[in-house]
Amino acid sequence: MREPSAVIFRSTSALSAGLWRYAPFIVLAAAMALVWAMDWHKQLTLENIANHRDALQQAVTEHHTLALIVYIGVYMAVAGLSLPGGTVITLAGGMLFGCVVGVVAAVIGATAGATIVFLIARTALGDTLARKAGPLLAKVRGGFQRNALSYLLFLRLVPAFPFWVVNLAPALLGVPLRTYIFGTFLGIIPGTLAIASMGAGLDAVIVSAKAEYAACLMDKGATACTFAIHAGTLINEQIVGGLVLLGVVALLPVLWRKRT
Repeated sequence: MREPSAVIFRSTSALSAGLWRYAPFIVLAAAMALVWAMDWHKQLTLENIANHRDALQQAVTEHHTLALIVYIGVYMAVAGLSLPGGTVITLAGGMLFGCVVGVVAAVIGATAGATIVFLIARTALGDTLARKAGPLLAKVRGGFQRNALSYLLFLRLVPAFPFWVVNLAPALLGVPLRTYIFGTFLGIIPGTLAIASMGAGLDAVIVSAKAEYAACLMDKGATACTFAIHAGTLINEQIVGGLVLLGVVALLPVLWRKRT
């Protein structure tokens, strides 16, 4: 017969282990809720980048390495907290650091932030889902795991899928960590390169927009003029179409296996 104290100790240990497993997920959810409640994510706009352009460029010139580290950290936070604004930050990276350095920094920050979400989701939810998965979900998990890299590249390349969804889905479908990191890093390079290259020319866009805004103020007054630069206007159909095509190419190995 088991001692009552031993039973209580084991129950307490199991409860403690369960709480520790869910703790990172709870902290992440709380941080996301705080950011959304305070509307901090609304600060990630091209208008704010334009308004602080001179200060940002001065900081990069005087403290280049530190500015680069801060930029990567901010990108990690945005990706990890699943905030909108990745396009804006990528554009800003191209503007501040140039296309090549901006792409490298953005890819590192986005991959690191996505990996944090992946690990938290896999630890808190992945194992539980695997144990409770029905036959259909188990089949989906098996198919995804067999072609994990191809599916992950497709999800990363095609702009139709939100970044946060692609962060969570592989964790719940049992994708290995190494495959996830490699697929994320490789899959976001084309889109990041396209956006950062436009960001490298963003400074000229900002100068032009400010000149137009100043002219409008002189001609019509403050009530009739608004200063606005929208990230969506910088993304064209050719870029989206190219990313979709790359996504289809990433699925070719899966289609070939099914054919043979």
